Amino acid sequence: MANELIYAFRVMRLPLLDADGTSIGRIEDLVVVPSKGTNEAPRVIGFVATSQRRRIFVNSGRVDLDAEGAHLRSWDVDVNPFKAKPGELLLGKDIIDHKVGDEAVSDVAIRHGLATRHGDTWEVAKVRLTRRSALRRRPSFRLADWDEPGVVQLFTGTEMAAEAARLRDMHPSDVANVVRALPLAKRKQLAEMLDDERLADLLEELPEAEQLRIIEGLDLQRLLGVLDEMEYDDLADLLAEMPGEQRTRILAAMEPEEASVIRNLLSYEEGTAGGLMTPDIIILGPTATVAEALAQIRDPDWLVSIAAQVFICQPPYRPPTGTYLGLVHFQRLLREMPSMELRRCLETEPAVAPTMTDREVAERLASYNLLAIGVCDEAGRLLGAITVDDVLDRTLPTGWRQRRRHTSTVT
Repeated sequence: MANELIYAFRVMRLPLLDADGTSIGRIEDLVVVPSKGTNEAPRVIGFVATSQRRRIFVNSGRVDLDAEGAHLRSWDVDVNPFKAKPGELLLGKDIIDHKVGDEAVSDVAIRHGLATRHGDTWEVAKVRLTRRSALRRRPSFRLADWDEPGVVQLFTGTEMAAEAARLRDMHPSDVANVVRALPLAKRKQLAEMLDDERLADLLEELPEAEQLRIIEGLDLQRLLGVLDEMEYDDLADLLAEMPGEQRTRILAAMEPEEASVIRNLLSYEEGTAGGLMTPDIIILGPTATVAEALAQIRDPDWLVSIAAQVFICQPPYRPPTGTYLGLVHFQRLLREMPSMELRRCLETEPAVAPTMTDREVAERLASYNLLAIGVCDEAGRLLGAITVDDVLDRTLPTGWRQRRRHTSTVT
């Protein structure tokens, strides 16, 4: 399968199938970015699909391709209209039918690349070239490597496009170190070339003041797409640093339910558990099974620190929940029978109050060796959870990220 070639024209005829196998649209084109090095092929980062009369972008890491169609791995779909970013190329629109000397591109073959933290990758492997001659009734065809002289120029992008491609597989904290070394103008250019999810990851690794400088100038629709990919606690911190008028405009444009969550987080004082927590956690009832819990934490969109445990509550299961009962750690789930109910294996570790200080939260996490701890109100209802990475980020000395970059450079 790793070396099997799949042609773009074949992909562009496939139906787009949801996680249940139901057709919800059709693949229309493939989005590629320039190679990040002279020996690395151009990368397929996603697909343009038509769904409900709208052209949308589907990340390649969220899709499995086979003869039946392009299968979404989850129900999560970005329904915002697709708009190509600087440095991105569409195989059907920008490459196929393009001239290479006296030949023309009639198709492009892709194959599996290396797996990354974002999922499987696809890369350009071959280009099918067609030559027509007045002396022959039928055109002649040949397959050329993507890096053949003349062909490689089809995929050549700008310096910033190549830089964006180079950063795609790096850890967000390492990307942040690279970005800090760039002049502000180039930071903004780079931000325009990153997809919403990748730009959100980058922003979460930067201080709020630097985040504001990078997103300055983004139109509201693009900004909302990026903010939608951020974790709730990081998003609340960013909005808290915005001028009041800008914050009000963004909250008004967000989905009402999400805006309500953010307003609630903004109501807590800085330096408290309420200001640190995220309500986006895994919550199940006491009669749910181990198998159901494992299915939840198997979702790759969950952060590692969030997926390390499942919080057990009485209904309702969205914060603020019913009475908080306890949690079940991932390791315990692996040891129990899939049919076991969670009430039989939960642990009653204490939660914290939203008014508790950052320092007290850090001490509680350290005392109980936890990756995350629940936050409950006076009635015992679960409001959210605080993860150890957010506590470290808040309790480490100011400027630790900049010192890390300097240490990495010296090393």
